Amino acid sequence: MPIVVDVDVMLARRKLSVGELAERVGITPANLAVLKNGRAKAVRFTTLEALCEALECQPGDLLRWEADGSA
Repeated sequence: MPIVVDVDVMLARRKLSVGELAERVGITPANLAVLKNGRAKAVRFTTLEALCEALECQPGDLLRWEADGSA
């Protein structure tokens, strides 16, 4: 998929666990794992906003585009 989710990068930078971030964002750890592992087909803007707030980052820090085959 050409959209790459870098939540794991921001988790490492902020030294947070998936469970802690999920609690701060208000989603289940399982749903956060789906997003983190690139299996999500969509993300709500409200969830993206909550992730950015919890991680103190911009949407571009979490999502990036890569041409097919380069990931």
